[in-house]
Amino acid sequence: MDAQHLVSMVNDIAAFFASEEDQDAAAGQVAAHVQRFWEPRMRKALREYVTTGGAGLSDLARQAVKRLQ
Repeated sequence: MDAQHLVSMVNDIAAFFASEEDQDAAAGQVAAHVQRFWEPRMRKALREYVTTGGAGLSDLARQAVKRLQ
């Protein structure tokens, strides 16, 4: 799984929800989207990427990934 592709995709999702006034709610919406539509190995790779620094992730995307189970 290419980490940079995952970063690009989650950043795009985060950009869609970034206009939400409540950034905590926006992070929850991004996390919910990823939880619903991404397969488990993609979520796992993204979580692991964050633990190694998460370079390139937007702040909103980083907050969302930390919420994933």
